[in-house]
Amino acid sequence: MADIFKVPLVLTAQPEGGYTVRSPVLPELITEGDTLEDAVNNVHDALEAVLELYEDLSKPFPANLRQDPQNTPIWFEGVVTRL
Repeated sequence: MADIFKVPLVLTAQPEGGYTVRSPVLPELITEGDTLEDAVNNVHDALEAVLELYEDLSKPFPANLRQDPQNTPIWFEGVVTRL
């Protein structure tokens, strides 16, 4: 089974266009996209990069971000657009 992480994200529209996504609990996680959908979709790759960075630095990843859907339901919020 894949690892599941619940990571708080902050999505910010940029004045020049596009969006930036950051995490207040993982300052290393930052990504962007030209559209809302691109920015949200890029979070997966950004998280993978952060996980590799933590591993390379032997830095413990915050345990409270790891989720186990077998033990408890996972409450999450998502970004949904309506065209």
